[in-house]
Amino acid sequence: MAACGHLYFLEEEDMADAEFLPEEKPEFDYSGTVAIVEKLIDTCRDGEAGYRDAAEHITDSELRRYFQEQSLERARFAGNLHTALERLGKWEQTHQGTLAGSVERTWFDVKRALGGGDSTILEAVEQGEDRAKAAYQEALRKQLPADITGLLRSQAQAIFAAHDHTRSLRDRRKTA
Repeated sequence: MAACGHLYFLEEEDMADAEFLPEEKPEFDYSGTVAIVEKLIDTCRDGEAGYRDAAEHITDSELRRYFQEQSLERARFAGNLHTALERLGKWEQTHQGTLAGSVERTWFDVKRALGGGDSTILEAVEQGEDRAKAAYQEALRKQLPADITGLLRSQAQAIFAAHDHTRSLRDRRKTA
């Protein structure tokens, strides 16, 4: 290391062993960000399983196809969120959905078995979409890294559109 007044310069050989770490802390709460993204992964896994279950039981083939597409989209969303966690340095696998989501799918199966039919399935899907929409709205109110905020906004648009589409389908079934 060479000195020049009060400034120090690293010689080339010193730079090979030097470790350059950021001086400033990130402008976001790391553990809070991880918790938010993990919650959304669980929300997406719940949606994936809920749509898959709905697709297996719905009689309308057009709705079955739509539910299958939505299930795959939620799986992709969960994968994208997991990749975002990895970029933050969190490598461990998170939950695969929530207990509440599992209980709600069981309740949905009971109602369907009691003769609820396609309208019951649409109502259950809309309730799941209500929860997904609320989870994304809550997450978007938080201070998060820009890349995660962008990802959440993109996913939220698709989730909000699916919510509105499902509600529209449900309402049309009620009036038919």
